[in-house]
Amino acid sequence: MRFSLAITALFAIAPFAASAQDCGPTAPCEIEGGSYHLRLPEGEGPHPVLIWYHGHRGNGASIHRGGGLERDFLNNGYALLAPNGYQSSPDGPRSYPAREGAPRNDVAFTFAALEAASARADLDMDRLYVGGFSAGGSMAWLLACEAGDRLKGMVSVAGALRRPNPTDCAGLAGLPVLQVHGFADGQVPFEGRQIRDWHQGSVWEALRRAREANGCRTNPDAITSDENFRMRLWSASCAGAPVRLDIHDGGHGLPNGWTERARAFLEGASTTQ
Repeated sequence: MRFSLAITALFAIAPFAASAQDCGPTAPCEIEGGSYHLRLPEGEGPHPVLIWYHGHRGNGASIHRGGGLERDFLNNGYALLAPNGYQSSPDGPRSYPAREGAPRNDVAFTFAALEAASARADLDMDRLYVGGFSAGGSMAWLLACEAGDRLKGMVSVAGALRRPNPTDCAGLAGLPVLQVHGFADGQVPFEGRQIRDWHQGSVWEALRRAREANGCRTNPDAITSDENFRMRLWSASCAGAPVRLDIHDGGHGLPNGWTERARAFLEGASTTQ
């Protein structure tokens, strides 16, 4: 199911409504349906954009805390746009259900946030990438499945496509996909896990969907390893874009070095397709 631009009409956006705010660590940009955080690189645009989804109980202000997103994306010319997850009560946790029955259409909300951000900054809407951690990684999968035709690439860290979901993942066709996952992840295991009436989703199943959408064979075209990551890559056999799995030895977290590897993959893959 491809994302329709018309769905953004669900959210009324007041142009420049956030211009009085700094969209910084303490003041998110407010729009109808929620809020987002924005960081801009130095220099003139248009800037490519990395949409970043935070994990459960997190928030978009995480993009202001430095680290790899700043070092490898912001400092290399990317704007960082981080929507805040839905909050069911004023003191409740923010998160991304990324499945059927979610209280907010987070795909539509993401593009509403992008439209609002583009009114206050020079963003290159033809160079959109998406990434996320944990529940945010699951949301990155859902956005890629529904609206991959508007993206240049996707990276999920410790998240998988949840079930049930409302998409046939047509958006994965032609979209470079990178999954980063910890071998010892018990919070979101490779196989996923059942939680009440939904399932976290299987990394293996999500990667299968990406391979099939891109015409890749079942077995990897290349398998490599170094002291930090073991990589399985589908590329040479793919009629569409490459699909890659990077496994590290850690658990449920953001491993050192993932942002450098992710940017290299996304830029290399998106410029050769």
